[in-house]
Amino acid sequence: MTPTKNNELFRFSETRDRSDALSLAEAEALFIGTSGYSYGEWIDAGFYPQGSPSSGMLQCYTRFFCATELNYTWYQMPKASAFERMCRKVPEYFKFAVKLTRTMTHEIKPDQWREEVRLYRIGIDPLVRSGQLLCVLIQLPPYFTRSVTRRNYLAALLDELAGLPLAVEFRHVSWANERVFSELARRNVTLVSVDEPDLPDLFPRLDHVTSPDLFYIRFHGRNADGWRSGNMQQQFDYHYSDTQLKKWADTITDRLLPHARTGGIFFNNHVRGQSPDNALRLIDLLTRTSPA
Repeated sequence: MTPTKNNELFRFSETRDRSDALSLAEAEALFIGTSGYSYGEWIDAGFYPQGSPSSGMLQCYTRFFCATELNYTWYQMPKASAFERMCRKVPEYFKFAVKLTRTMTHEIKPDQWREEVRLYRIGIDPLVRSGQLLCVLIQLPPYFTRSVTRRNYLAALLDELAGLPLAVEFRHVSWANERVFSELARRNVTLVSVDEPDLPDLFPRLDHVTSPDLFYIRFHGRNADGWRSGNMQQQFDYHYSDTQLKKWADTITDRLLPHARTGGIFFNNHVRGQSPDNALRLIDLLTRTSPA
């Protein structure tokens, strides 16, 4: 399902504020937002005002949401100076989930990755000191299958990152294993719940909580035809229906929130502003079901 601006699926409004998102963060410790926030196409979608510069998008984004997941740190090592500037642009209660850089997940060099971890820790330190780090997201590639070598590497990586709030996203079904879940629980590391197409070898949709501190959901969309196209605009081109979001709202309320103190929920279906629209809709649904 792929909406356009004219079919009334979009609910962006200059008069809307962050009150619903903030009430969920305060009452339920739920931080809902999008994977990335700096998309020029969101201007055409109506989320950002016409003429918005990329440098002003974060402040505009905070009008709607209390958290974001940062994708750019996957491409490049985070810099402390950049996070210091970011912190000045957002309210004190705003949270960041920060993706681990690809040199520790996708392009691993055996003799360098520990130094990469050290640099990464330095880069995100402003968020740690300000209390605005929701978690470090360790996104593993589809070819990172469960083998002895990769299990050992992941264990060593988690050791090096110990002390930080961590969430691991698996992309291969071989990791959907009770032994894996038990080890994550022993380490107090969050298993990321992924919503993505039902395709062979992909990690399944689960609602398994491995850390009492945090559950984490990533909505990638269910575009099965575009998933392995090699084109991100096709892969993440999907709009969740109210029925699909209502099922997740019930799962969050009944199966996840009772077992974790905090929840991070992020939409990655960014094409044409579909992710902020779906995130706002999920906030609406959860706000309705929250106790007064």
